[in-house]
Amino acid sequence: MTIEIKKSVKPIKYKSAIDKLEKRLEQIKLNQKNELIWILEHEEVFTAGTSYNENEILDKSINCIKTNRGGKITYHGPGQLIFYFVIDLNKRDKNVRKLISGIENTIIKTLKEYNIESFADKKNIGIWHKNKSGQINKIAAIGIKVKKWIAYHGFSLNVSNNLDAYKKILPCGIKDKGIINLTMIKKQKYKNLKKNLIKNFLLNFKN
Repeated sequence: MTIEIKKSVKPIKYKSAIDKLEKRLEQIKLNQKNELIWILEHEEVFTAGTSYNENEILDKSINCIKTNRGGKITYHGPGQLIFYFVIDLNKRDKNVRKLISGIENTIIKTLKEYNIESFADKKNIGIWHKNKSGQINKIAAIGIKVKKWIAYHGFSLNVSNNLDAYKKILPCGIKDKGIINLTMIKKQKYKNLKKNLIKNFLLNFKN
C-alpha cells in the first residue's frame, strides 16, 4: 500500500486530529485504507502522555488533555509543525526502538539540510540542539503509541512558535534543559521544510 500524505492549512483541534488517527488505524487494520502522514498545526493545547506527573503542571489554571501517546507533558500551538503518522509495523520490523530511531534520524537529517546540527539523547527522548555556550535545548518532541503493531501519533518540531507557554509546565518532565525553535537558532527561510521531512521519513520507513 502507498502512504497517503495530507497537509492541513488551518490549525486543527487536538482531539479531532487524534480521533481521525485512531479511525485510520482501525481502517488500516481492516485493510480498508492506506497508511498516513498528516502534517498540521494545532490550536493552543497542553497534552499529557502516559508517563506524566501532576507536579509537572506548574500553572494549575491550564487545561491539560490526557492522551494515550507515550511521553510526558508538552505544549502545541501555532508556529509548531506537527508530523503525525499511522504506520503499519506488521509490514516492517516490529521494533519500537527502530521506529523511534527512524523518527530521530528523519528530524536530524532534515535539520542538517538547513545547516542546523541536532542530536538524539537516549535518556531524554526528542531532538536537541546545543548552542555555542553549551546550553542544550529541545527542538522537537516525539510521542508515539503502538496498537496491534500499528504505530501512530508522531512528533512536533518548533519552528516559530511562542515559547512562553512552556513556562506553565515542566516540558517532558526535564528541569535542566530548555526549549528552543528554529527561528531562534538561525534566522532563515525554512523553505520546503514539510517536503523535506516527508522525504526523509519515507526514506526511513520504506516497506
